[in-house]
Amino acid sequence: MSVDADWLAPDWRIAGVGALMTSRAGGVSTGRYASMNLGASVGDDAGAVAANRARLAEATGVAPVYLRQVHGTRVVRIGAGDAAAGAPVHEADAAVTTEAGVACVVQAADCLPVLLAAPGGRAVAAAHAGWRGLAAGIVEAAVEAVCVAGKCRPGEVVAWLGACIGPGAFEVGANVVLAFGARPEAESGATGRFRPKGRAKWLADLPGLARDRLDTAGVAQIGGGAWCTVADSSRFFSFRRDGVTGRMAAAVWIVGH
Repeated sequence: MSVDADWLAPDWRIAGVGALMTSRAGGVSTGRYASMNLGASVGDDAGAVAANRARLAEATGVAPVYLRQVHGTRVVRIGAGDAAAGAPVHEADAAVTTEAGVACVVQAADCLPVLLAAPGGRAVAAAHAGWRGLAAGIVEAAVEAVCVAGKCRPGEVVAWLGACIGPGAFEVGANVVLAFGARPEAESGATGRFRPKGRAKWLADLPGLARDRLDTAGVAQIGGGAWCTVADSSRFFSFRRDGVTGRMAAAVWIVGH
């Protein structure tokens, strides 16, 4: 199976690195999960999920390693042993690897996937950044892990932001504004990533907040982040929009030689 034409891919050209993010297209699931649902615990038929995961593995040519995501800041280093285990063995929200043949994978249906690569494909990582994890430091933790594993500086790391809930749809309360160090009483928040919407509500720019965190961490090469999962129901799953829905996956891997 080739990569589905509807899936997303970074516009980077890094030797030795492959990366993509799935969309709804290209799978066998039906109904609310149609068609490329990769979430194993969202109510979809287990056989359909297994078939979809097999299609992702075939399309990438490597073994995807899935995580039990908990909106935290833990980063795990993965390898061939994790792929052989089949079911997720790590409770974490980011994975890093220096081994070819396995893919760091995060799932999302509104949260922001962040893919990272060190120069020459020496290390890659994928992070799951909902607002809680992003505010707590998951992106910074993933950047540090890539730099340690890939023996490089943050300025050498390339980052790509996948599809997530967009700034026109992500309505939040004051708790989210405060979590990012902005002041709810300010017109647009301390970072300019929040726009007031009615009484005690704001529209948050999740990709923008991630870019701020990456920039502060020293990452200068940042792409992606232009797709809204809520706005495009034909292309993306969205938990905020639909409640019961599937999960997409963003994956990054080192290409074997």
